[in-house]
Amino acid sequence: MNQSIRELQPQELWNHFADLNAVPRPSKKEEQVIEFMMDFGKQLGLETHKDPIGNVIIKKPATAGMEDRKTVVLQSHLDMVHQKNNDTDFDFDTQGIEMYIDGDWVKAKGTTLGADNGIGVATIMAVLASNTMQHPAIEALFTIDEETGMTGAMELDGSLISGDILLNLDTEEDDEIDIGCAGGVDITAEAEYDEEDTPEGSLAYKITVKGLKGGHSGMDIHKGLGNANKIMNRLLYNGYEDFGLQISEIQGGSLRNAIPRESVSNIIIAKLYQEAFEYDFGLLINEIKEEFSTVEPDLTIEVESLENLPAKVMPPMAQFYVVRGLYAAHNGVYKMSADFDDLVETSNNIAKVEVGNGKITIQCLTRSSVETSKYDLANALRAAFELMGCEVTFSGAYPGWTPNPNSGILKVAEEIYENQNNEKAKVVACHAGLECGILGSHFPEMDMISFGPTIRGAHSPDERVSVNSVQKYWKFVTEVLNNIPKQ
Repeated sequence: MNQSIRELQPQELWNHFADLNAVPRPSKKEEQVIEFMMDFGKQLGLETHKDPIGNVIIKKPATAGMEDRKTVVLQSHLDMVHQKNNDTDFDFDTQGIEMYIDGDWVKAKGTTLGADNGIGVATIMAVLASNTMQHPAIEALFTIDEETGMTGAMELDGSLISGDILLNLDTEEDDEIDIGCAGGVDITAEAEYDEEDTPEGSLAYKITVKGLKGGHSGMDIHKGLGNANKIMNRLLYNGYEDFGLQISEIQGGSLRNAIPRESVSNIIIAKLYQEAFEYDFGLLINEIKEEFSTVEPDLTIEVESLENLPAKVMPPMAQFYVVRGLYAAHNGVYKMSADFDDLVETSNNIAKVEVGNGKITIQCLTRSSVETSKYDLANALRAAFELMGCEVTFSGAYPGWTPNPNSGILKVAEEIYENQNNEKAKVVACHAGLECGILGSHFPEMDMISFGPTIRGAHSPDERVSVNSVQKYWKFVTEVLNNIPKQ
């Protein structure tokens, strides 16, 4: 099925994307794709390096007549978010992505596609392999672990890079040129509790929240999409308040940068509450589905009776604090930017909730383009989680990217975009965590912009990339490289 992808235009880009997507490359498990990229550079006879953290740098000299132009760093990340539908049998550690064409879209069968940031990687590969394209000296920088910590950018060996201009190919709207982004910090709350024996005279149920859209916890956070962990907690809160519901376990969400689509919990109630519980819970489920009917039409909430009781459950007092703490913890947009129209300044994603076997773990990703606002929200979350008895840690913090509206390469790109499309590009800052902020700390004098083709549903199995947009984007990339200013 991937053969049809190879026939799309521009073929040089799509062929490299198909090659790349045949290589497993989940975040923090990039060994195979690092080897793949090292072999790629060496087979082209180009200067190829791997720095100590695992980033790959491939250098290509300027084409004839372009030797006096500034050196360009073309940058994308090798890893991809690994998400799949529950009914999809797929192993991201061993299998390549199965792609297909649906009208103007390239999609994957039940998994993330890896267009984020595989299209950017494939673009750079096409530039490196080209014998006809005009371009200045190129330093291709392929970073690792962008999606779960940006450790590649943070630990980059800067001595291997000397370029003047950086083109980051990792945004998802083909009519935008990004000049700024949010920073982020990971928040982890952990606690232990003493389980108690399941009381006699209990009934067990499995509650499942599924069918949510999910998506990118930065780019999609403003859409008001359902968060499976918050919806599940709402159900558990009401069940506890009204019927003394007790939790045996919760498994909700997966990755910090993906809005959680599914959550499953096993619970018990006293038999005497069975009829009232099932009736009232049915009413509550209908209320929640009606509330989300516009933005989450496929939301499904199932309550299934279980034959076997769990041996242990969470004691009422521990549960009292857990459900209240999760209710109090902010999820979604916290503050909008005062400097850019319609830009989220600060947000949080309650990404993962695990409860069971006497342990509680909650994982969040807080983002902001303003450092003080980022830690204001982070401290608010810390307070909520500490009040529920958790130990809270902050980790993986990375800076935002401060916009430079006077960028020289921005002016070049704006002019080219307008000439090609008869309209002006939108110059924006985004709420995603691009690597430009970190790379800017390594190279404070480097001139940077970011752009890419239109991608929808990133970080979810609905991820897709527009074929027509890739053609538009490729034309833009090649013209920008042909018009890099002189040194």
